[in-house]
Amino acid sequence: MDLNEIRNPDFLRTMDEKQLGELAQEIREFLIKNISRTGGHLASNLGVVELTIALHRVFSVPEDKVFFDVGHQCYTHKILTGRADRFDTLRHFQGLSGFQKRSESIYDVWEAGHSSTSLSAALGMAVARDLDHRNYAVVPVIGDGALGSGMALEALNQIGSEKRNLIIVFNDNNMSISRNVGAMAKGFSKLRAGRGYNDLKRSMKKGLRSNSFGRIVYSGLKSIKDTVRDTIIDEGIFGEFNLDYLGPVDGHNIHDLIEALETARSHEGPIVVHVITKKGKGYPFCENDLDGKWHGIGPFDIHTGREKHETPAGYLSWSALMSNTVLSLAEENPDIVAVTPAMIYGSCLQPFFARFPERSFDCGIAEEHAATFCAGLALSGKRPYFTVYSSFLQRAYDQINHDICRMDLPVVIGIDRAGLSGADGDTHHGVFDIGLLKAVPNMILCEPADAEEAMDMLYTGFSGNHPYAIRFPRDYVKDPGNYTMKTIETGTWQMLNDAPDNRIIVMTYGPDVHTLLHKITVNSLPVTVVNCRFMKPIDTAMIEEIAARNLPVIVYESDMLENGLGASILEYCSDRGLDMKIRRFGIPDRYVPQGSISQLRRMMGIDLNTVFDEIVKDLEHAEVSVH
Repeated sequence: MDLNEIRNPDFLRTMDEKQLGELAQEIREFLIKNISRTGGHLASNLGVVELTIALHRVFSVPEDKVFFDVGHQCYTHKILTGRADRFDTLRHFQGLSGFQKRSESIYDVWEAGHSSTSLSAALGMAVARDLDHRNYAVVPVIGDGALGSGMALEALNQIGSEKRNLIIVFNDNNMSISRNVGAMAKGFSKLRAGRGYNDLKRSMKKGLRSNSFGRIVYSGLKSIKDTVRDTIIDEGIFGEFNLDYLGPVDGHNIHDLIEALETARSHEGPIVVHVITKKGKGYPFCENDLDGKWHGIGPFDIHTGREKHETPAGYLSWSALMSNTVLSLAEENPDIVAVTPAMIYGSCLQPFFARFPERSFDCGIAEEHAATFCAGLALSGKRPYFTVYSSFLQRAYDQINHDICRMDLPVVIGIDRAGLSGADGDTHHGVFDIGLLKAVPNMILCEPADAEEAMDMLYTGFSGNHPYAIRFPRDYVKDPGNYTMKTIETGTWQMLNDAPDNRIIVMTYGPDVHTLLHKITVNSLPVTVVNCRFMKPIDTAMIEEIAARNLPVIVYESDMLENGLGASILEYCSDRGLDMKIRRFGIPDRYVPQGSISQLRRMMGIDLNTVFDEIVKDLEHAEVSVH
């Protein structure tokens, strides 16, 4: 069928199981073809095609609330709810979101880019439904390792005590981004192994109920059956939360899925439907991926599996630079350990994990735990490197404050994907960490302008005795080669091209330092560029020197203006009565949508050309003022 003509999922109820299977294959081919062009979350979506079809066959959306956790599993849902004809815009500026988006469709009843929020939201929806005396199903689909997060477990605890009608579909693919870890993953494996009990139960039920004598025997065996069930299933993870359990169900068998979901729909109270799926189903490159490369992928060649946008020659990703540097430092310092919340591949930690498996720790999707785990390591003499995406670091704010900084523990935090992150949109832009961490005592926060400075910052962080956070973007950086690391004095900035006749001072940080410096240099402009590499502590001596020059100052930052670098400079000047003519460029008080970083910077008025034009205008004004 033509997927572009789908407007709602009602047509699924007119199709037989053979037709539904054919539809699943069409959707799989559609996803591979389209995501090869746009990039996106491929493996997770290939794994839930049949499950999503069955959900929309059994439940009536949007009256029934069906939603996905992690939200990147929603691509088939988008196709079945009338958005296939826009898939060429997926994750593009003003195009389809890579996650559920309430503003995009009435069928998207919840939205999240981070994991493990669905169960709390679902319970809230179920309670509101009951208070309003309504009767619709609430069906969160949770998978990709999200069930191992503390927030999900907190929600399960209340769901088990509230006993509301709630259908939790556990999409068990044994993966988060890379392979699941921990005791819960082993517990889920045990549940998968319990399939024999369920098969036996179905066989007994079918055979014994075929005649009157058998029905009597089956009834008499009920107490034995319940005892077996309690032993095999209810002593497992879900039984401990007082939840009924159905499964495991083959997540690629539409008949079994529909049967299980219909049973769950008629169930009273909360129930877990345990569905076994294969992440990347139907595309060998995805199916065989154990590291997480195909979790989120850029545009790629379908036949070879090679990404179309490869790392430029002589460059490497910032993530690889940081992880490689930590690995080299760990060769000399046996106390250095690496900790990540399910981001081994994303943060390029594979070499470290391979070289030092006993000093490598994947905590799963549990940022809060990972941060406090690092505090315990540091308190006991180890030197942890905690690498975490900026947007996920937000979830561990209390632990960084209460457990790391309050005790002034030497944890080095690598803040990956800092700044605008592009196509993942407002849930993933790493633009809040400066404002969050600046307020915490004992925290040292910095961002390097280049690879050499990044290596020096890591060397300095591991040499010190305080919390030390280093931001770095999602981009490429020139390979530093055989560089000898050195310490950087904490809280110091650099004037890179100062001259007596310069008329304006531009203060910025990160890779923008060299980009802006290059443009100013090739245009021979009398502008001083300051590398404000430390956001905390700031270089107060240099601020006072700049204020004394009485020149116009531009503070250029690609993160939030609220509580950013410019705000710190203004506060310092105000508190000490310094007169500095400051103009700030940064992201205003709003969430930023998806799009390429260049598009988003233009939209926010912080692209290099806009800032450069303002610098030229200020120079012209300064010349007029002088004459």
